[in-house]
Amino acid sequence: MVLKNKGFNINHKRVLRIMREESLLCTKFKTRSRKYSSYKGQIGKVADNVVRRQFKASRPNQLWLTDVTEFRIKGQEKKLYLSPILDLYNSEIISYTLSNHPTINLTNEMLEKALEENKDIKDLTIHSDQGFHYQHSTWTNKLEKLKITQSMSRKGNCLDNSPMENFFGILKQEMYYGENFNSYDHLKNEIEKYIRWYNEDRIKTKLNGMSPVMYRLHSA
Repeated sequence: MVLKNKGFNINHKRVLRIMREESLLCTKFKTRSRKYSSYKGQIGKVADNVVRRQFKASRPNQLWLTDVTEFRIKGQEKKLYLSPILDLYNSEIISYTLSNHPTINLTNEMLEKALEENKDIKDLTIHSDQGFHYQHSTWTNKLEKLKITQSMSRKGNCLDNSPMENFFGILKQEMYYGENFNSYDHLKNEIEKYIRWYNEDRIKTKLNGMSPVMYRLHSA
């Protein structure tokens, strides 16, 4: 896709053959970290699954997806938690927070950052799993106040939020698995760098060979 955007007309099979001959194919790691679960039973409001796997958005700020994932450094007990919001329109990470503790503040601060950057919200739906963060009154009351529709996956069904899960998989495959991090500050910095690169430079076929930011600007 990059070559096509630069005016080179070349078959993808030929590119694959050349990359294989030059040992340029990336390594896929089979190691997988245990999936973090924030589900603690029904402690508050459980919203209906409004989205129902209809992962389509015709404009920015129509459908936001969110979740929390965890990272570990080998030999250390402490963990790092990432809480992002993905705008389904262009798969852009429009807001995120990082913390060593998966508290309510982790998700609430992420939401506040997203709303601060996107003030003209209208007819927005935000979809998550049934984690305690999203059942908490501070989250549900905020959405109700702003007339944001809340949607939740069915219990234990990760496919109901598959684009978000897919982002986590890509992130960990491309910058986490197989890498050595000497501290959590180091890991945090690398995640921040990756998200910036993912938004601004990582092209997607479904975005016509553009990065999320490029696609948003192009369609504005």
